[in-house]
Amino acid sequence: MQHQIWLDIDLRAIAHNCRQVKSLIPDDTSFMAVVKANAYGHGDIQVARTALNNGADCLAVARLQEAISLRQAGIRAPILIFGQTSLEDVPKLAEYDLMQTVYDPDIAYKISKKAVYLGTRIKSHIKIDTGMGRLGLNTLPEDKSSQTYDHTVLESIAKIDSLPGLEIKGMFTHFAQADNPDKSYTLEQLHRFLHFATDLKFREINIPVLHAANSAATIDIPESHLGMVRPGIMLYGLYPSPHQNNTLIDLKPAMAFKTRIIQVKDVPAGFKVSYGSTYTTPAPTRLATLSAGYADGYPRILSSRGCMLIRGCRAPVVGRVCMDQTVIDIGGLQGIQPGEEVTIFGKQGEDLLPVEEIADACSTIHYEIVSSIPGRVPRIYHPHEEQ
Repeated sequence: MQHQIWLDIDLRAIAHNCRQVKSLIPDDTSFMAVVKANAYGHGDIQVARTALNNGADCLAVARLQEAISLRQAGIRAPILIFGQTSLEDVPKLAEYDLMQTVYDPDIAYKISKKAVYLGTRIKSHIKIDTGMGRLGLNTLPEDKSSQTYDHTVLESIAKIDSLPGLEIKGMFTHFAQADNPDKSYTLEQLHRFLHFATDLKFREINIPVLHAANSAATIDIPESHLGMVRPGIMLYGLYPSPHQNNTLIDLKPAMAFKTRIIQVKDVPAGFKVSYGSTYTTPAPTRLATLSAGYADGYPRILSSRGCMLIRGCRAPVVGRVCMDQTVIDIGGLQGIQPGEEVTIFGKQGEDLLPVEEIADACSTIHYEIVSSIPGRVPRIYHPHEEQ
């Protein structure tokens, strides 16, 4: 079957990037591969297997169903769910042997009560907020003039730790600015996290594993590696930000987004293109219609702004991006026929159109571009089996 649009996913690049993670961390630091959002659009099952075969010890996802899908594919490694799981689904946590993030004593109590009723214990990681401002028990100072947090949070952790239906496996926080060249805020968060963990030890609450480092911190802040690191974007060959120190690690992008030309036509000057007739050809040219649109994850904001690679040349997008089709101007390129391959982003031979360039043109981040490509776009893996 010849696909009209597809993603080329290089599992060898994923394997290489995982080995790069291992090269950065101590031997006694665990490696949790983050494969949420369908492995940032790359395919969670294939990426998870590849990561586990190349140094990852466990996995992380955002939601219960993502974890269940991995289990149903035969993946037995530990899996942590970052987000909330409804109380009615607590039996599934036990059934599929999953680890659940807890961050609220009342919810933790209800999960424990369900687990006790089921005759089991739910493996859990406690999340604390050291400055991200999302999920987590708050450990920030009560006011800017003070460095002292509200110590009732220690009582909350003690209550969670004592619940009979929970088995606490770890505690973690998340950095808000680890990809910033100025690491002061991240180091402040790390200090707050470690100070809090020390306070817990004074109360004889010993958490087995502490973790904090995302991709940016894994690369740039070795003191944040602790008992485990949680890289995400770097597994896919993408640096967390343009400010990242890319001399420390060699990452290989794993995704290339491809489509095919479905029609070529010569048009005169003054020819109007696509919805709204927002683009008019300034001179006679040749147009190619592609089987790719915003329903495939190619942002509509790139209408008459983006470009794609064909035969190593950049061809501009002209007119509005449609739901399933886009038009590019291939004037000056000879002999191009329907069926020819076009690269939306990624490598084409020795040429490259980086996904970061697409993201910049959309005033967003590469995370959003790769993770927004829907399931209707087939993923083609090279090699066919994970390495």
